Amino acid sequence: MPHADRVIRSQRVVTPTGVVPAAVSVSAGRITGVHERAAALSADEETDLGRVALLPGGVDIDVAAHAPGGSLRECYTHTAGAALRGGVTTLVAAPGPAEPAIVDAAALEWHRRAASAAPAHLAFLAGVTGDTTPAGIAELHAAGAAGFYCSLSDGGGPDLPAIPEGQLRSVMAELAAIPAPLLVHPEDGGEMAAHRDGDSSDPAGSRPQRAERRGLERVMAAVRATGAPTHVCPFTAADSAALLEAARAASLPVSAQTCPHYLCLPVGSAPEGGTSPRGRPPLRSEANRQALWSALLARTDPALTAVGSGHCPAAGMATLPWALPALWTEAAQRGRGLADVARWTATNPATLLGLRAKGRIAAGHDADLVAFDTAGRQPVPAESEGPYAARRLSGRVTRTWVAGRRVHPAPDREPGRERAGSPAQGPNPTAGVT
Repeated sequence: MPHADRVIRSQRVVTPTGVVPAAVSVSAGRITGVHERAAALSADEETDLGRVALLPGGVDIDVAAHAPGGSLRECYTHTAGAALRGGVTTLVAAPGPAEPAIVDAAALEWHRRAASAAPAHLAFLAGVTGDTTPAGIAELHAAGAAGFYCSLSDGGGPDLPAIPEGQLRSVMAELAAIPAPLLVHPEDGGEMAAHRDGDSSDPAGSRPQRAERRGLERVMAAVRATGAPTHVCPFTAADSAALLEAARAASLPVSAQTCPHYLCLPVGSAPEGGTSPRGRPPLRSEANRQALWSALLARTDPALTAVGSGHCPAAGMATLPWALPALWTEAAQRGRGLADVARWTATNPATLLGLRAKGRIAAGHDADLVAFDTAGRQPVPAESEGPYAARRLSGRVTRTWVAGRRVHPAPDREPGRERAGSPAQGPNPTAGVT
């Protein structure tokens, strides 16, 4: 048996074939094997998690790192730290809001350099607008864009204006030829404008569910015309699930993702003294929340396949440290297990973007791993920005490894054996979260 850099044992390892007792060996940043839990293995360091589960690191699509007042480098470093506390090891950064927005190869390189010191893996989406040309798409793809993003309204912020109808189809035709996935924020700007009250402070009134439905109708028509692989991000209007299901039934390359706050929190659910978050889109009704779960749990070829944090600090949605516990809190109440959560947050997002070495605990894959204590309970500080402030969640990330190196909590100075619950576990991972 070859000597490994690290071995991690757990009674609950989430593998592609199920949740099993296992020992995972790691060398040079890759998983070298998934063995019997009691297997005699030689390694420099060994961790025994006991009943704490071992999950593949999350792959979080459409994360907006930029926050007002911070440099781009600081924003990526801070966001990556929050991601690791929440069990996300790969961030797929949104093109905006950001300064500069990622709409050309020069901006993509600027962001890549700014994120070079971040402790998590980074991939980048490129934004497409009414000014995007076929040559620009080709240049961005050659420069390494993991996918492309557009909005039918203001979903990408002021630096990514709504894409015109004709341009949407033109862009889709180009991406179908590459091929490369297009992520679409589906709220229709025209429909929103028709229902916007300039004096209203009610976000649901200016961003009704029918705006999302109208946008989805436009997107589905464009997919039928072009065959472009398309991912709706985020999907919140559950009464439009039939549109996605019909597209899948017609073998169109369509998928969608939602966010834990839409699955967990109906509008008006803010704790006493708190305020409801103003997301884009806003929280929906309790009936919509229940129907959204039905779409996610559809037994046959569901179109809603992924769950991302929806992290956007510029919009007051700092969600990364809490998204996994929030999702687990609700999923466990519905009798869903760790395999479901790993599929929604890691495996399916990695597959969507062609990140073949991510999202699974299997030999040959990157050793991006998360220790998750399903029995842990943690309060979210009342001062946290975002939808989970002052709530109490189930599940707690106790450790995170990126490429086989423990990055959360800070690794010990001396290598050796670790046991879950020992001082080697480090400080409470929720300490200092804002």
